[in-house]
Amino acid sequence: MPAIADADTDLDRLAGQLAALGHGTRLRIYRVLLRAGPEGLPVGRVQAQLSMAQSTLSFHLRKLVDVGLVRQTRDGRVLNCCCDMAAMGGILAFLQEECCRNA
Repeated sequence: MPAIADADTDLDRLAGQLAALGHGTRLRIYRVLLRAGPEGLPVGRVQAQLSMAQSTLSFHLRKLVDVGLVRQTRDGRVLNCCCDMAAMGGILAFLQEECCRNA
């Protein structure tokens, strides 16, 4: 029975990640971070690229961090954000695996 619970947990996690990306503002933030590559960007640069209020950016970044799509690291006063490529790989692998699967 634990395998079913694990599968349900995985589906819930994936659903949360897809829901987070389903919001236009979060998808724009995520796209900027994807384009930045594995080194990511400081929050201030993301804000400047999107011309977004700091409070709005913080709110949406928090959601992306909470669902495991974005990682944040601090270097002194600079908060750097980058995409968790393993999480994105998991979403893509799930979608590809389920594509056209017979029920």
